Amino acid sequence: MSLHAAEFFAELCLPFHDHAVVGATYFAAPVPGTPLRLRIDFTATIHADTYGGLRMAVIHPDHGEIDAVSLSFLDHGTFHRRDEAHNTQPNTKQYGTFSTNRHLGRPPWEGAVTTGLRDAIEQYTAIWFPGAWAAANAPSRAASRSAHRAPAPPATRSQARTR
Repeated sequence: MSLHAAEFFAELCLPFHDHAVVGATYFAAPVPGTPLRLRIDFTATIHADTYGGLRMAVIHPDHGEIDAVSLSFLDHGTFHRRDEAHNTQPNTKQYGTFSTNRHLGRPPWEGAVTTGLRDAIEQYTAIWFPGAWAAANAPSRAASRSAHRAPAPPATRSQARTR
């Protein structure tokens, strides 16, 4: 069954314009013009087709992987609500993970709350790619030039509303 990786990374709402999802891996160039790249993969567990988090790595084209960190779904509360709702017990295969062996027609990570993961990715990338989030979220000059402001309506008192 499909991992639906592109949809998962879209759910994270990462702000990097220069990115691609290839297979189950997210690649990005958070700061244009620099050689460093970001790679995010799903981390497998000891169970087949079951994933327990994400692994982020900073890659240099000449030097290879410079740094890496693992972000577990459990530590970032990704499936906390789902596990509580389904009464999934800790120390079981399903707790804090997702598997591609079920959920026909739906993404296997359905019910994920990605806020904690996104915050951790933002903190990590702030170290290796300073200003990347601010630059990606800033409106471009071209967009601001094309924006039109409508004139405000004249401020007048309505006769019907006087007391």
